[in-house]
Amino acid sequence: MAFAVARFIQKGGAFINYYMYQGGTNFGRTAGGPFIATSYDYDAPLDEYGLKRQPKWGHLKDLHRAIKLCEPALVNGDPTVIRLGNYEEAHVFNYKTGGCAAFLANYNPNSYAKVAFRNMHYNLPPWSISILPDCKNTVYNTARVGAQISRKKMVPVPMHGGFSWQACNEETASDVDSSFTMVGLLEQINTTRDATDYLWYTTNVKIDPREGFLKNGKSPVLTIFSAGHALHVFVNGQLSGSSYGSLEFPKLTFNQGVNLRAGVNTISLLSIAVGLPNVGPHFETWNAGILGPVTLNGLNEGRRDLSWQKWSYKIGLKGEALSLHSLSGSSSVEWAKGSLVAQRQPLTWYKTTFSAPAGNAPLALDMNSMGKGQIWINGQSIGRHWPAYKASGNCGACNYAGTFRENKCGTNCGEASQRWYHVPRSWLNPTDNLLVVFEESGGDPNGISLVRRETDSVCADIYEWQPTLMNYEMQASGKVNKPLRPKVHLECDMQGRKSRL
Repeated sequence: MAFAVARFIQKGGAFINYYMYQGGTNFGRTAGGPFIATSYDYDAPLDEYGLKRQPKWGHLKDLHRAIKLCEPALVNGDPTVIRLGNYEEAHVFNYKTGGCAAFLANYNPNSYAKVAFRNMHYNLPPWSISILPDCKNTVYNTARVGAQISRKKMVPVPMHGGFSWQACNEETASDVDSSFTMVGLLEQINTTRDATDYLWYTTNVKIDPREGFLKNGKSPVLTIFSAGHALHVFVNGQLSGSSYGSLEFPKLTFNQGVNLRAGVNTISLLSIAVGLPNVGPHFETWNAGILGPVTLNGLNEGRRDLSWQKWSYKIGLKGEALSLHSLSGSSSVEWAKGSLVAQRQPLTWYKTTFSAPAGNAPLALDMNSMGKGQIWINGQSIGRHWPAYKASGNCGACNYAGTFRENKCGTNCGEASQRWYHVPRSWLNPTDNLLVVFEESGGDPNGISLVRRETDSVCADIYEWQPTLMNYEMQASGKVNKPLRPKVHLECDMQGRKSRL
């Protein structure tokens, strides 16, 4: 990033827009994408908790301080470009009064370069730009990070035994409690008006007692084509399986054997949207939900198309209608306690209470033991959680030299795409905070913990041949008349309190 900004300035650029400079959190169901949970951070210089991401924040701050030192020359006119080698060049901005500022660039992504400029020699790291406010002293190089490096960690908050959970099961939909019935399959977003992530599709399938699969034990295969984004299939109230889309391929196909009995069988399909699309060509026309076909294969008749049967629809969950995420709503039903709290159970509501921890360090929930669902605190929606959605890509050796690509320097491949979910302290009461989690696919609530974001360690590199900006400014102003030894200034957060070394 620093290289791109410096290159833009050296070519005469004047206005920089950072996207993003400060990360944030998409609370509630505001996250788009789709397939974005709550974090909207993108490794920004200020993270979603409002903390500095070092060294990126400090390195960019030093860059702009260095550019500011060149301001009188930069606003005086266009640069003169001087070739210094096959991959090296200098962009020189001259003052009217005779002074100048220079940017020395090495565009070779693999090798250091030693260049001669105005009777002096300069070492340029691969794919880097050095800034010389006086055409003599290097005060900044994009590849030499002089800002402090801070490593953050999530530390569990002592809870004296952890959360004490209670549970309540969400009922599968039936045609009895449906909102309406019609022939054929409906698009989800148009049907729900995006008032909820959930839409139930329910139909009945009559199985003749003479069906061959009832005798040979070979279950018929149910095939469902959906525009996305997730799907849970229930047959006669029992979960038969699930299927998920992805960011690259939001559409999904469910294709599994199902247990059917002679007589009338109820097939209930819970279609789940994971945010509205907000980028891409004609994204307003993208669909979600089960658009079909929906077929049964392996019957005596061969293939039965269920797409144009009568389907019953129910918008949202019963728990949503009862507002189980609120204090008043959660008191309207009976909750299982203690050993009766089910684990790894799909379509389950969990609740607990906790006190706000002391201090002002940022807080989050560690949801790594859960699958997919939603979270509320004191009736306010933290948003969707989906730790079961794993990060993919190339997480090999990282080298930022060379042209940037979106898939460069990936991290956490194979791990939860988002593990921690930001909890604003302003949402908390001193005691009796209500935490409600709805789990769609089955998870272990006993693994959920409240954590705080803290600084784990700080360090910095000092370059003997590159003076710090502070030292250069003191020498240039005449406050000192001899070279100053390089210094490092470290800062860390200690439970919300800043300490400087």
